[in-house]
Amino acid sequence: MHINKFRISSKATGQVRIISQRSGLTPNLVCRMAMLSSFEAGPISGATDDTSEGQEFNAYTLFGDFQPLFIDLLRYVEFGPEEIKTEDTDLLERLRLHIDRGVRQLSVRLKSPADAAELIAGSA
Repeated sequence: MHINKFRISSKATGQVRIISQRSGLTPNLVCRMAMLSSFEAGPISGATDDTSEGQEFNAYTLFGDFQPLFIDLLRYVEFGPEEIKTEDTDLLERLRLHIDRGVRQLSVRLKSPADAAELIAGSA
């Protein structure tokens, strides 16, 4: 699976802007951190919010050269080590859900640039 463009929900977009202003991180870094934070919390289910008004990212800006790694991590978190075939649209939906959940988690944890530095240093 290869993604060219990726849009997050409008609710996540607002939260990403707030987190970016508080922490000094760019929106793509906030989304990457949100994905990994949510992946750490395990599988997710549900339906995403409306994405028509959400921020759109060029996939390379969001994932960098590591898009295959993020997709493989998503598959592993959701399905474990088994090779389960899923529709690409289902995986994209799950990725949006992970970003939404991760952004909610980060909005509580990141209130300043120092919080961002501490979170990054603590994960290394």
